[in-house]
Amino acid sequence: MKGSIIILCGGGPAPGMNTVVCSVAKTFLSNGYRVIGLHGGYSGLFNQNPRTEDLDFFKADAYFNRGGSYLQMSRFKPTDEDFEKNFNLGLFKDNDVKLLVTVGGDDTASTANRIAKFLEAKKYPIHNIHVPKTIDNDLPLPMNAPTFGFNSAKDEGAHIARTIYEDARTSGNWLLISAMGRSAGHLALGIGEATHCPMTIIPEMFNKTGINIDKIIKLTISAILKRSILGIGYGTVVVAEGVFHDLDPKDIKDAGVTMTYDEHGHPELGKISKAVLFNELLEKEFKKIGFKGVKTRPVEIGYDVRCQDPIAYDLSYCTELAMGAYELFEKGETGCMVYVDSFGNAKPLYLHDLQNEEGKIPPRRVDMEGGIAQNYYRNIAQYITPADYKEAAKYVSNPEDYDFKKILEW
Repeated sequence: MKGSIIILCGGGPAPGMNTVVCSVAKTFLSNGYRVIGLHGGYSGLFNQNPRTEDLDFFKADAYFNRGGSYLQMSRFKPTDEDFEKNFNLGLFKDNDVKLLVTVGGDDTASTANRIAKFLEAKKYPIHNIHVPKTIDNDLPLPMNAPTFGFNSAKDEGAHIARTIYEDARTSGNWLLISAMGRSAGHLALGIGEATHCPMTIIPEMFNKTGINIDKIIKLTISAILKRSILGIGYGTVVVAEGVFHDLDPKDIKDAGVTMTYDEHGHPELGKISKAVLFNELLEKEFKKIGFKGVKTRPVEIGYDVRCQDPIAYDLSYCTELAMGAYELFEKGETGCMVYVDSFGNAKPLYLHDLQNEEGKIPPRRVDMEGGIAQNYYRNIAQYITPADYKEAAKYVSNPEDYDFKKILEW
């Protein structure tokens, strides 16, 4: 044996976790290394009795194409005190560990960098290579390359949204869909575009004006009004959950939404269904403006897309990322994320170049000036424009208030 590597998974699951882990295992095993899987994410490194197991070919071969994560994950974030008092340096020394492979999002990558610096200070230099994961697609990879898991989550999200759209058409209702995406709207927009949803609302839309509940509701009604004018009495609206996380807590309270609050006075939006909240607010507005005859129903797309089996794209992509991690390790690279271009070539993205002054990796947001967003909102989305005011006045008294571009100040 040439030594060992440790691999761990942090954050929440994404399709392809097992593909990365098991492909890393197969690649390093075939090149003479022992592969140790660490359960519990970073909590395992700050524990004197971590749960570890060797990953052999048979385990890797049995799980590489499955959803979920064979290695149990966690969102544990070590404090400075954890580093000084609880770090299990013996785990590395006793097992002759040469490389730490971390799989996760921006928080996982940032912690990996801290660990590498800590081990170097302890005179135990070790390579660390990060594999970027998130269904939110919000890590800043070059050339708009996706993070692994995004395409599989979008595929399943679009599958769910297609059946929801068919339900809306069949029943003559409007279905309100909340999609995951705390910092960016890539997943929501991808689902909306793939299913020809007449309105998709994402945080990035509010690039020229502030975001509030009134604007979210008016954008939704704009689509419903437009379709009513066209004689279409059904549809779907996709809203990224990040829209609600960006709201001012006072705005939520003033809307009459009953919520719990954390110790800092922030609303605990993670505990409620964004779709249900959205639906309740919309129904209140319908009653307020006297817009009748529209039935709405809430649908949440969230945890059901995180642990599905990866589609072929991610099976291949994750395999290439794993082999890329080995290639970078052989070249002596460390403190980096592995990036694989569209030709399968692996390149390092150094964490210190990606992080801001706070040591965080800023999220990659939807480019509202890019072709994906511009073409969707020009050609697929439906909404009120000045040409619709006369017809819209049959449904509401103030149609100009629902003018899409006026709402967003575009």
